[in-house]
Amino acid sequence: MSDVPLHRLYLHYSELPYSLRVLYTATLLVLGLAYSFAGIYLYYTYSAKDGNPLTVSYDDIVIAYSGSGKGSRLESALRGGMRTMLAADEITPIITWAREGADRAKYEQAIRPVIDKRCATCHDGSNPHLPNLVGYDNIKKVTEQDTGTGIFTLVRVSHIHLFGLTFVFFALGLIFSHAYVRPVWFKCAVVVLPFVSLTLDISSWYFTKLYHPFAWVVIISGGVMAMSFAYMWAVSMYQLWFSPTPIVVTRRQGGDTPPVG
Repeated sequence: MSDVPLHRLYLHYSELPYSLRVLYTATLLVLGLAYSFAGIYLYYTYSAKDGNPLTVSYDDIVIAYSGSGKGSRLESALRGGMRTMLAADEITPIITWAREGADRAKYEQAIRPVIDKRCATCHDGSNPHLPNLVGYDNIKKVTEQDTGTGIFTLVRVSHIHLFGLTFVFFALGLIFSHAYVRPVWFKCAVVVLPFVSLTLDISSWYFTKLYHPFAWVVIISGGVMAMSFAYMWAVSMYQLWFSPTPIVVTRRQGGDTPPVG
């Protein structure tokens, strides 16, 4: 209800010092930019795994976490996040070579020069989180059937996302807590939804490997997170600088009505 009394500890943006409002604004601007780049990165990582580079689909998510069941890990990478690292006329021969059995002689003649030129700088074995592509024996391993992202890779990415996004939504939620939004239960729901969605999203990475329809949970949870972020960001930025002070806050400041607790 819109007539719910203001909590005695609640402060609207208009009641904050300008230094704090500027701090909140700067934080919102950088978080918004970072979230935009994160969305672009996710798009290029997951799109095209199903052959369509224009959208991130259910099949893209299934292939990412459970594997294609037919192609190799190398092919999935070249059709997914790594497709921008090589020219199109370099990707096709590598995929064809992997599908035809990854012959050693052809590797030395046609594949190795491309790998050494385009991939070896990062995939040289120095980073334990990236597959080593230097030498035939190493690249042969990634031409085997694609079974999706490995468990230990998921664990590594999971804890990074859980720590990082928890702090992001804590900061955003703290700023948004100064917004005047009614009903209060809706405001609370908006604050908590990203944390629920984050938990469902990451846990569904693992479940998708066992049962493919969990890919829908990944998609929906990611969408809810994005909408919650956008709503809190937009409302906070608008009320920080552009909206009039809510009448209940003005009355509390002006003293023309008894203060409410």
